Amino acid sequence: MIRKVLKKTSSRSDKLDKFLDKYNLSREFFGVSRRSITKGVWVGLFWGFIPMPMQMVAVVLSTFAFRFNVPIAIAMVWLSNPITMPPMYYMEYLTGNFLLGREGLENIELTMEWFTEHFDEILVPLYVGTSFYSVIVSTVIYFLVNWLWVKSVHEEKAQRKERHKRKIKELLKRKTPINHPIKEHDEVQEEEERG
Repeated sequence: MIRKVLKKTSSRSDKLDKFLDKYNLSREFFGVSRRSITKGVWVGLFWGFIPMPMQMVAVVLSTFAFRFNVPIAIAMVWLSNPITMPPMYYMEYLTGNFLLGREGLENIELTMEWFTEHFDEILVPLYVGTSFYSVIVSTVIYFLVNWLWVKSVHEEKAQRKERHKRKIKELLKRKTPINHPIKEHDEVQEEEERG
């Protein structure tokens, strides 16, 4: 479904063409294909999981290494926003402690003051957890989106085939000008063999 929406909104308008020409931007950065979208999701989530400033700048700088849909990547980066960051980074910290086999700190407060006071103690587990989410989880989501896209294409083809079969059956049931139903090919052959 998302694939259909993206395909509809990606029509080549004059405004988009002028914008791309004016700033000398590649069309691939706005492309709506399976590869472009899935790479955009991966790049956006990769940078979005990392606790760092200017994640969107990192996405744009990634265009030198990868070709992907930049608006999708920027949208994915915004999954980590001022509201979601504290629980997200806390989850990464807990995951890092789990992976390192540590107990972690108790009485954690999700405030900047507590964070700056305990920065040295949480840095390693936080970034171990961050690595897990940035690399492993974003890659799993990349493959999931890719699979959903392919599945959507196959379902759409199957639906088109089914509609085509129904139309053929409807045409075969229509009556001819002589007011006789059109006979299917097998029925015609049987009559010729009998006659």
